[in-house]
Amino acid sequence: MNVRKVFLTENEIPRKWYNILADIKMNPPLDSNGKPIKLEDLAPVFPMNLIEQEVSTRRWIDIPEDVLKVLCIWRPSPLVRALSLEKALGTPARIYFKNESVSPPGSHKPNTAVPQAYYNKVFGIKRMTTETGAGQWGSALSFACCQFGIECKVFMVRVSFDQKPYRKSMMEAWGGKCIASPSTETKAGRDALAKNPDTPGSLGIAISEAIEAAVSDKTGKSRYSLGSVLNHVMLHQTIIGLEAKKQLKKIGEYPDIIIGCAGGGSNFAGLAFPFVYDKINGREIDIYPVEPAACPTLTRSPFVYDYGDTAGYTPLLPMYSLGHEFVPPPLHAGGLRYHGMAPTVSQLVIEGMIEPKAVTQLASYEAGVLLARTEGIIPAPETNHALACVVDQARKAKEEGKEKVILFSWSGHGLLDLGAYDRYFSGNLKDYALSEEEILKSEKVFESYPKPKRLKSR
Repeated sequence: MNVRKVFLTENEIPRKWYNILADIKMNPPLDSNGKPIKLEDLAPVFPMNLIEQEVSTRRWIDIPEDVLKVLCIWRPSPLVRALSLEKALGTPARIYFKNESVSPPGSHKPNTAVPQAYYNKVFGIKRMTTETGAGQWGSALSFACCQFGIECKVFMVRVSFDQKPYRKSMMEAWGGKCIASPSTETKAGRDALAKNPDTPGSLGIAISEAIEAAVSDKTGKSRYSLGSVLNHVMLHQTIIGLEAKKQLKKIGEYPDIIIGCAGGGSNFAGLAFPFVYDKINGREIDIYPVEPAACPTLTRSPFVYDYGDTAGYTPLLPMYSLGHEFVPPPLHAGGLRYHGMAPTVSQLVIEGMIEPKAVTQLASYEAGVLLARTEGIIPAPETNHALACVVDQARKAKEEGKEKVILFSWSGHGLLDLGAYDRYFSGNLKDYALSEEEILKSEKVFESYPKPKRLKSR
């Protein structure tokens, strides 16, 4: 009988995170004057213990015991072989997924929310602010703040706030406060509404609001938290790939192909970076970050310095970007609607270590429904994008007659996204395509900014 699930015990959970900054060269973040950012400049936004982690080049960083105690509520997460999907596709490929939907908020996001809440608590912070797209990150941070007794305020992109009302309920169940963005509570929100009262919102606008809410707190006890993009977030998520390595080793497997959806990059990085380390050291692996064709950050935008938010409160980051003023179409994969990409993920594209893919919304739901009807689990819209690539690669293996091992990240469940599935089944869900004119228009925002070097680590 084929093994369907591979488990680790709590004693086998990784005790260290993998830091890819030890193995690649990076352009530094810059201030608005084009000079490398100083650590003290970030102090009003993040606690210093996380700032130090952000810039660390140590390869392995210890996971605090108090963080492990919370992670063990659901970790280690299972590695699952998609036997029924393999059969339906008639593929010789063996398909495995790391099931991150088993966390209390139902996604991979608490892997970094928990340590971020912990480090803020240790630093004496009483209140955390953040943004959220589809609501997975806002739910995760609300959960994590509840574990450590910290207040949580979430600015949720308006289109998702309207599409997914139960995400707000989840946040409130854990004591979080959720506000539709853009809002009238911040200058950034009011400016966005003045420009376009009917705007669907964007992650860039919501980030601006959350940062403003944190730095304007005169008590000095508020800090901002980001659920993707930054180095320390990628670091915390590597527990996914590190566990997967141990599980695959138990059954004598090693992946030929790694796949993860990519919005800001954290879910993809969490699974892929520990295997990128192997690739840097000589292993042959194909690694694919998958994004929406409607928000083609990695596949159609340039590598530039750009702000991570709409109002320009963040440092200038070296990344692939559609421009910080870009407002994406209202596709249902809210977690993938970000204008930029994590600098570390961007750098790996420059290095040729990973190869980005883009899929349409309808293709992603077709793959998600196929998975639901074979494996039984309903995937989140974000996960569906990874699944579309998995199906393509499995069919390619069939055409070539090759036994490939495919590993992908199941980033979250779709039980709060059933409205989107209703629209898909009724034929009311559509694809969005960005014209070249729209992309060129958004790119003009950063034409006057400094240009990052196209560094090579080797």
